[in-house]
Amino acid sequence: MIDNKKIVVVLPAYNAEKTLEKTFRDIPADMVDEVILTDDFSTDRTVEIARKIGIVHIVEHVDNRGYGANQKSCYQKALDLEADIIIMLHPDYQYNPKLIPAMSSLIATGVYDVVLGSRILGKGAIKGGMPIYKYIFNRVLTTIQNVLMGQKLSEYHTGYRAYSRAVLEAIPFENNSDDFVFDNEILAQIFYKKFTIGEISCPAKYEKDSSSINFARSMKYGIGVVGVSFKYFFQRFGIQSKLFRNL
Repeated sequence: MIDNKKIVVVLPAYNAEKTLEKTFRDIPADMVDEVILTDDFSTDRTVEIARKIGIVHIVEHVDNRGYGANQKSCYQKALDLEADIIIMLHPDYQYNPKLIPAMSSLIATGVYDVVLGSRILGKGAIKGGMPIYKYIFNRVLTTIQNVLMGQKLSEYHTGYRAYSRAVLEAIPFENNSDDFVFDNEILAQIFYKKFTIGEISCPAKYEKDSSSINFARSMKYGIGVVGVSFKYFFQRFGIQSKLFRNL
């Protein structure tokens, strides 16, 4: 805990058997109260390994629902466990778990409502192994999003995020996409509700066992991201989108 705030780390997993234990071992156990793994119907030993290394809270999907659906299960379970700070960390070790104390502190002390671990702040993205095309794709999309949404984030596409409980209770994330564009939809909703978002530099670490979507899915994701940005842009001028309904 920090300032009596319960900290829960959620791990949305799919075929993470090779990196799960390494990720879990680097989560600061003296600060994190609970760890949740949600498995999106992996075909490897992810769940078996999760049990072996001592992860108590495991949610298993009976079919493959998608990355967004996996996050929905993560967050709902964390809220059920009465978490005050919820940190989403990919279990493929792309992101350093040792940043959890810093990210948690920024929320626990009321500096920000949401904190993102950005691979783009600093100069380590390509050095850390991010493919050139992904880096360029990331920069182009982020520029478009900042213009359309009137923001100044360095990156919208990180899989390392910390949320206060109040944010997840205020956002109807269950209505969002079950696919990868979920990440951008929830950020758009957070901006719309005027929650504060901070960023912390997170070294990129791409290895052969790190998860990655292929080029075709990347293109589909990019189109979805631009679509979310336009929905936000038009919403600001009174053209309603169901993405922001009930907010």
